Amino acid sequence: MPVTDITTDADNLTMTVVADFAAPIERVWSAYSDPRQLERFWGPPGWPATFTAWDQSVGGRANYTMNGPRGESSSGSWEFLSIEEPSRFTVLDSFTDADGNPLDGFPAQRMEFAFESTADGTRMVTTSHFDSVEALEQVVEMGQSEGIRMAMGQLDVVLQDLRDYAQGKGTTVDLLDDTHVRITRLVEGPRELVWRAHNEPELMKQWLLGPDGWEMTECVVATEVGQAYRTSWAPVGDTEGEPFGFEGEALVIDAPRRSVQTERMIGMPVETLNDLNLYEENGATLITLYIEYPDKETRDMILATGMADGMEASYDRLERELLAV
Repeated sequence: MPVTDITTDADNLTMTVVADFAAPIERVWSAYSDPRQLERFWGPPGWPATFTAWDQSVGGRANYTMNGPRGESSSGSWEFLSIEEPSRFTVLDSFTDADGNPLDGFPAQRMEFAFESTADGTRMVTTSHFDSVEALEQVVEMGQSEGIRMAMGQLDVVLQDLRDYAQGKGTTVDLLDDTHVRITRLVEGPRELVWRAHNEPELMKQWLLGPDGWEMTECVVATEVGQAYRTSWAPVGDTEGEPFGFEGEALVIDAPRRSVQTERMIGMPVETLNDLNLYEENGATLITLYIEYPDKETRDMILATGMADGMEASYDRLERELLAV
């Protein structure tokens, strides 16, 4: 994680976040100056942001909405107070309604983003200033410090060429906290086709099989929010194992960018939340799956089944049999 320190100072009414990135200062500055790049990391995992207005000039405003995995939303705005490219800029960050109007009862904060070149890249120091101890305590209780830490953890991939960052790494599993896991895999192919491969039964049956020796015997896809889905597998020939399957409900469908579903093994009560995100760059697509488990024990138990190895076998098959055609 690039965040190295988070300090809350009740005497000076500040929260300070220090993060280090292996990229030149101009590259980090550009990530904060382009709403399309900001959308990839401004917001913690599971709460991606969409910027609906952008005027990066002194006195200008930027409006954004973060969309949660269960259909929730939280909106905010930046008013640009000062800009000194590429070393710093300051905004007034406010909670707003969907139309950009400030919300009563939610504190605004003056945020200063300062960038400094280092021997290894760039150090960013973000200092949030509050009007009162109560306002500072309120955002701490709302989880702002942990949200910033997790959001900054997504910036490394934005700062690098997608292939340089992920090519050859295979299926990567990152433990974000006790109940949240991020799984990533770069595949060589366009996002539109990768989306179809996740949502069209005839394509899913060609690659979503895990290790060799299994076949998909049932594939009911949810095409609208609120619909149920169901997928089942069985061993073929001499392959050992018992048939199994998963079922759940679609919570978010934002084709071809994002889908969120609940998931439980058929016949089992344990439910997870699966948040699939697809991002394309220069013909390659980064698949990012955020999984929310009910507790640490369930997380560890499921990961110990070899789930990541099965996913890697499926992704490898996806590239070989669908995307390479």
